[in-house]
Amino acid sequence: MSTPTRVINARIEQGLCDLVVENGAITEITAAILGQSAGESTFDAEGRAVLPGFVDCHTHACFAGSRLDEWERKLAGASYLELMEAGGGIMATVRATRKATEAELAETLLPRLNRMLAHGSTTIEVKSGYGLDTESELKMLRAISRAGESFPGTLVPTACIGHAVDPDIDHDRFVRHTIGDTLPAVTAEFPGIALDAYCEKGAWSLDDCLALFDAGQSADHPIRVHADQFNAMGMIKASAERGFSSVDHLEATDKQGLLRLAASDTFGVMLPASGFHLDERYGNGRAFIDAGGRLALASNYNPGSAPCWSMPFVIALAVRKLGLTPTEAMHASTAAGAELLGLADRGKIEPGMRADLVVLDHADARNLAFEFGGNPVARVMVAGQWTC
Repeated sequence: MSTPTRVINARIEQGLCDLVVENGAITEITAAILGQSAGESTFDAEGRAVLPGFVDCHTHACFAGSRLDEWERKLAGASYLELMEAGGGIMATVRATRKATEAELAETLLPRLNRMLAHGSTTIEVKSGYGLDTESELKMLRAISRAGESFPGTLVPTACIGHAVDPDIDHDRFVRHTIGDTLPAVTAEFPGIALDAYCEKGAWSLDDCLALFDAGQSADHPIRVHADQFNAMGMIKASAERGFSSVDHLEATDKQGLLRLAASDTFGVMLPASGFHLDERYGNGRAFIDAGGRLALASNYNPGSAPCWSMPFVIALAVRKLGLTPTEAMHASTAAGAELLGLADRGKIEPGMRADLVVLDHADARNLAFEFGGNPVARVMVAGQWTC
């Protein structure tokens, strides 16, 4: 049994409230300011806004190496696809990640997670995908699990075994190997883990992805997919029809595609930090929400296309570039991400919910979207324990 904590003078949706936290969960919310009771510890939020911890539901935070030199080439005019064709992009990180040990990957991942936590992300999804062979993908997934053991928050691994196609191997043979060797190995060691692939020119084709996903669904893996980042390849229709968990990116999705996705139960995950860093192309969040779509936001933190660990900055971008209101952006960064990841115990401030809380430096939560460039998070609670 943990000592109950009372967070007093917390400004949430209901107004100025006290929150009682016990055994890692919110047990009581009251508008009355009761002060401290016997056997409780108390934290005075001093009227500042308190939000659910952010759920960053799409990241590639586990990697080795640096892409700074590649970024300079981008600044000089090279496109992302041109960099990939020249051996850069994902493959540059693949080569560095293959050389790293499991321990090294875990040791470099943990400080990144803690930096994300300090910016309010209490639940973080992390993908593999920089291995592109069976042993390297398993090594990444083990490293992610290993880092999660030391991370105060929650880490959710995803097997992104279709992230790219190794240019040193015949395309068809590589796809067959991934489906016939890597997927069964992942299933055996990480049963039920979500699968992911990158459906794009120069990466996995629509048919390649669907072959992988058919095999994955047969082995009871939920399916997520990167799609429509640069080119619409037909994945929206297939995702909606096959009941995939999410389609992530959507920068190149037209309004008809957004309407089709919104009519399904599949989440759309938009990643505005990619547009900010790459090419100023953004998904139409306003049209997707207006059509009834289930929208989640995420940082897409990775070493190439989105070197961003800050969900507050993602929220600020979403309001400016995706057409969301501050309230919609905050929901898409908390409750929606939690639902996508199958975590029904977080993302909302309600009795019975896990006490993952973010105390802002502001009384008005809209400042989270209005201001940008710094860290608006004053304190972070994870499962009832202050971590930052």
